[in-house]
Amino acid sequence: MDAKILNFTIFLIHKLASAWKLSPGRVYGILNSSGILDNYVIKCYDVLHTLGAEAMVDDLSELARERGVLK
Repeated sequence: MDAKILNFTIFLIHKLASAWKLSPGRVYGILNSSGILDNYVIKCYDVLHTLGAEAMVDDLSELARERGVLK
C-alpha cells in the first residue's frame, strides 16, 4: 500500500473513531470485516481524499449503516 493511502486510512479511522465513539481498533475491525476498507476506502482513495473530513465521516457512516455494521 502506498504511504499516502496508508496515512489517509489512518486519519480516516481516527476521525470515524471520534465520531462513532469507538476505539480506532474497533473501527478498523468494522471497516475491514465489512469490506468497506478494501472495497471502498482504499479503492476510492482518489475521490475520497478530496472531500473534507466531515463529508468523509458522513459518507462512511451512511455506508456502514447501509451494510448493517453501524447502528
